[in-house]
This record gives sequence, C-alpha cells and structure tokens, in this order.
Amino acid sequence: MKNVLPVNLSGRSYDIVISGGLIEKTGQYVQELKLGKKVLLVSNPTVMNLYGETVQRSLREAGFKVTAAEVPDGEEAKSLLQAEKLYDVMFDAGLDRQSPVIALGGGVVGDLAGFVAATYMRGVPFIQIPTTLLSQVDSSVGGKVAVNHPQGKNIIGAFYQPKLVLADTNTLNTLDKRDVLSGLAEVIKAAIIKDAKFFSWLEENINQVLELKPDSLAFIIEKSCGIKVKVVEEDETEQGQRAILNYGHTIGHAVETLNGYGNYRHGEAVAIGMVVEAYLAQELDLIDIEVVRRIESFIKKAGLPTEIPTGMHQDDIIASMYKDKKTVGGALTFALIKEIGNAVIKNNVPEEGIRVMFN
Repeated sequence: MKNVLPVNLSGRSYDIVISGGLIEKTGQYVQELKLGKKVLLVSNPTVMNLYGETVQRSLREAGFKVTAAEVPDGEEAKSLLQAEKLYDVMFDAGLDRQSPVIALGGGVVGDLAGFVAATYMRGVPFIQIPTTLLSQVDSSVGGKVAVNHPQGKNIIGAFYQPKLVLADTNTLNTLDKRDVLSGLAEVIKAAIIKDAKFFSWLEENINQVLELKPDSLAFIIEKSCGIKVKVVEEDETEQGQRAILNYGHTIGHAVETLNGYGNYRHGEAVAIGMVVEAYLAQELDLIDIEVVRRIESFIKKAGLPTEIPTGMHQDDIIASMYKDKKTVGGALTFALIKEIGNAVIKNNVPEEGIRVMFN
C-alpha cells in the first residue's frame, strides 16, 4: 500500500511517498518532476552497494545520465571538505541549475547532499531517498540541510526543501538494531511533543515495531512524518513553533559533539536529551514527576539510553549548549514538555536550573 503525504509550502511544496519497492521506480518518479537529464547520485559505500545499481539502472532507463559519488560512512562525512569534493564532481560532470541531486542513504547523506544542492549554483533540485528509519521519519522531511563544524553539529546549513521524498520501507530490513533504535527515538519524540494517543499506541505496540512488522513500520513512519509536516507547514524556517521539534536535541547535540561524532547515534543522544530535558521541565514546574517517569520508563523499554554518559562534565555540556544554534541572544532555549502531546518553547532557561540536572 502506497501512502502519499503532501507538504504544502506554496511554491516549495512536495510529496512524501511511503511504500515498499519505491527504489526500483526511482526513474519514473524523478521523470515526473520534469527536471534536467544530468543527475548526481550521492550515497555512501554501504548503501551504494545495496541499492546503488538498482537506482542508477532505473534512472538510466528513464533517460537520465547519472554521475554517482560516494562519501564516507558516518557523521564525519558532514563536512565542508566533503561538500567541496562533491562540488568538484558536479562541475566536472557539467551539472547545471536544472540538474537534480539525489541523496540515497541516511541522515548524513541527506544533510550533506542537501547542503550541496542548496549551494551549488545558488540552488539545484534536490531529491531524498532515505534508507534508514531516522531519515525516513525525520531528517528527510522539512528542508533542514547542513554540515557540521568541530564545535557544533549542523552549524553550517540552510533551509532547502526537496522536490520529492521516496521512503522505501523495504530498506529498513537491512538496518542493524542500533540504527533502528536511533530512528525510533525520533518517532518517540514526535509523539511526545504532539500526539498523546500515538505515544500510548507506541507503549502498547513497541514489540511489533522492534520486530520490524511491516504494517507497524508503515504506520509509525506515516504518523511521524504527518506530525512533522504539520509543524513545518506552520513555521518552515523555525521562527517560532517549529522549534518544538528540537525536544531532546539541545542536550542531545552536546552529547554527540563532546563524545565525538559517530560514537553516539543521533537518536541515542536525543533519547538521553529527552529524558534530561523532561527532568528540566519538571524542575521548572512545567510537568509532574509522574510524566517524567513515564517518558523515561518507555525510552528504557524501547532499548534506548537515558543517562548522560559517564565522564561528561556539566561545564563542558553547558559550554557546548551555548554554542548551539538554538541559543538566542546568549540565552539558552529549550523545547520542553507541559504534558505528553504538548510541547512549548522556553526561552532564557537559567543555567542554574540546568546544573541541577547533573547533581
């Protein structure tokens, strides 16, 4: 069964297509967009080995000339150095402003390829084919593209919407358990910030999700994307309410950055962040401790970490948060929970209140 979620953003609208077997039909979907015939396909060695030939064959059969480029596995690939290498490939291949960049892979590939698409010749068409649960439910949707800086995650980037997202659920069968759980963290986040009924469904059906039951996977992808789409449609460039999608990410990005990109999966770090930031909300009298414990208990049940890694010092964590792009005017800003299904933006969070979390 194919599900199509439209993202309505005036002249930047696009569809998210969710189904099994989409990769084999890549050429057909791209052809319908009526773009240039020269294509850059960006992936990493692991994903290219699994799906690269299928995607390239489909594109060629639809009349496209494909240039394929591989970037390294892991978060380290999200760098200006790798972006520059892709610019060289595009220039040498003669790609012009109508030539689409197609990201085949997880969030790292999507973020890097999207950043390159947004900046090459001031912007070329961009298409996402996310192959991980994390990228299908989160990073491929909403138009955030970026590369990392040694002092902060996603510091150098743009808002740049894709022309199309093809989420092929069959690709999830090749993921290892850590990657499944990393994506599940973003699913849990979506439910906590916006949909209490969905959170309850996850509590009751978590075993089916962890067993990768096709119907359950399709359901959580559609629900998570639907939540994010509604938020993005209301606030595309994060001037206000879209910032609730950052729940768990302020602490989470500090965990990723200070432990070295790649040592913690993004979702693992966000899971830790969600628990710590739930306790912060309780410290600020936004929620009851029973809600915090319910969140913490379920995240543990899902197999995700819930505690700040041993050896991380509170001064380093707070210093890292001040460098985060969510900091406004030198003041710490958090997306916090008032109740499950209801998140708010809290500005000027006192540093003292945060330090209590680490005592």
